[in-house]
Amino acid sequence: MSIRSVLIANRGEIAVRINRAAKALGLRTIQVYSAADADSLAVRLADEAVEIGPATARKSYLNIANVIEAARKTNADAVHPGYGFLAENAEFADAVVAAGMRFVGPSGDSIRLLGDKVAARREADKAGVPTVPGSDGRVSNAAEAAGIADRIGFPVMIKAAAGGGGRGIRIIQEPSEFERQFLQASAEAEAAFGDGGLYVEKVIPAARHIEVQILGDGHNFVHCYERECSLQRRRQKVWEEAPAFHLPQKVRERLCASAVDLARSVGYVGAGTVEYLYDDKTEAFYFIEVNTRIQVEHPVTEMITGIDLVQEMLKIAGGAPLSVRQDDIVISGHAIECRINAEDPFKDFQPGPGTVETLSVPEADHVRFDTMLYEGYVVPPFYDSLLGKLIVHGDTREQCLSRLSAALAALDIRGIPTTTPLHRALAADPAVAAGDIHTRFLEGWLETRFARPDSDKEVA
Repeated sequence: MSIRSVLIANRGEIAVRINRAAKALGLRTIQVYSAADADSLAVRLADEAVEIGPATARKSYLNIANVIEAARKTNADAVHPGYGFLAENAEFADAVVAAGMRFVGPSGDSIRLLGDKVAARREADKAGVPTVPGSDGRVSNAAEAAGIADRIGFPVMIKAAAGGGGRGIRIIQEPSEFERQFLQASAEAEAAFGDGGLYVEKVIPAARHIEVQILGDGHNFVHCYERECSLQRRRQKVWEEAPAFHLPQKVRERLCASAVDLARSVGYVGAGTVEYLYDDKTEAFYFIEVNTRIQVEHPVTEMITGIDLVQEMLKIAGGAPLSVRQDDIVISGHAIECRINAEDPFKDFQPGPGTVETLSVPEADHVRFDTMLYEGYVVPPFYDSLLGKLIVHGDTREQCLSRLSAALAALDIRGIPTTTPLHRALAADPAVAAGDIHTRFLEGWLETRFARPDSDKEVA
């Protein structure tokens, strides 16, 4: 490899994950950290660590100048952004390259193109990838959006052209709601992304959320099959699986091929994810967006393919061609990931930072726990509440669910609230076992089937 050291421009479990992948390749690791993360596991694991600012993310992890200066000062050859923070910031990617280092991910131009959902939709159309019926581009006002909705039929969704994470999105059932919802979505998008632009899409009822993992080196492009991400709360993923269940092989082949077509059309470099909505009844799938970074849920793909996606990203950044061909990538068994957050699921998922008093993690060849935790660690209140991801593999989905239930029962984190009870209930739920879910399933399930064990409501 032409890179010998990598600066990790992130925190938490993904920083730990990148650290371990880099060291497996023999790279020197440099960890940036805020004042609140001085005692983090990522800092402890790195060969070198540099403080880049106070606890506030805006003054540390989102401060491009501070991150670049840390990379320069430590003679880093490359910068890995992880996910979140600056991972999909084109200006940051450009700044890394301008400073003479490799950005572990696509170019700034690719991030700009695919990060704008309207531009990405147009690129998908050009590549022959099916898109959801909607506006051809951004809409200028509520009246224009309402006219498009009349043409394609209600309900519709207005969505932020920039950004993601479920912000700047509204579902509109009838024309009378349009102006109020449009203005709210635009204001939310402006506040979150600095861009209030919106576009319109048809709502696909009871759709499933399926995404395809892609890898590219700018010349060669492959997919690593798909993931099922339909269990979501407020459009945030809670539980992911690979491969997608009940997906006909002919659909799988078309879906994955379309993702590779899109990657090839833009000369994609690095790891990325092409996201789709899937309609079980019609077997039709529709492009949503591209995430130009490693995903939180990447471990389930690694479990069924045996490919270390983070190592592949580092190799590609070092100038190596893809180390795998499409024919080499096969599905082996089934994997499920549960996102374990520092939140109380019985109190409307209220965040619960604090000290980890006890940590006991299940150990088996088929179990993996990607985390930033250790006993005595103080979870800070300033960042995303993700503590780790419990990933389980099985020869079949049924075996995987059984193993997952056992692993969740054995996972013991004390001192702070976690979402583990939610996942235990989901793993035992008949509808989840049957794969009878969609993107809005969890919202209703939480209202009717999940509560404290001593309450009157049923707990799955």
